[in-house]
Amino acid sequence: MSNGLSLMSTIDQEICPSVKNILLLDAQGKRVAVKYYTDHECPTNTDKLAFEKSLFTKTLKTNARTEAEITMFDNNVVVYKFVQDLHFFVTGGEDENELILAAVLQGFFDAVSLLLRGNVDKKEALENLDIILLCLDEIVDGGIILETDANVIAGKVASHSIDSGAPLSEQTISQALATAREHFTRSLLK
Repeated sequence: MSNGLSLMSTIDQEICPSVKNILLLDAQGKRVAVKYYTDHECPTNTDKLAFEKSLFTKTLKTNARTEAEITMFDNNVVVYKFVQDLHFFVTGGEDENELILAAVLQGFFDAVSLLLRGNVDKKEALENLDIILLCLDEIVDGGIILETDANVIAGKVASHSIDSGAPLSEQTISQALATAREHFTRSLLK
């Protein structure tokens, strides 16, 4: 049975589009938020930092501010976009579909933009790092793409980050409604 299960896992990985990493770097190439989904090419943190530096150096001179750019880098397809002082990268295998990777990148950027209310810069990103990391978790799990719709991603992240213990007067309307819905659901389940 375990051989059949591992065969199915191998087939799923070959059929499903996958992501090797998602990187959010600042204007100097330093990490803001990164998530690696495979350790095959970069097994150590030093390797990961070297990969990030090399990728940043290669893409620095490009004009990826108006729309996403695509490049091949170390036998990987990389889709990237620069916004203010942040650089967004999504990396897939050399045979990965660029349009799917671009959809992941756009979903990540748009979700972050929605959640940060359009203030997409390093300062705001660092102050809301928990939200950005939740975005990454909602988009990709173990390298498998789960969601690319920014509204769905932002909605899930917002529902995770609501502080249901805060007084209703300190919550936004959507947070208050979500809290009320949660309390109502709990009362039905009792």
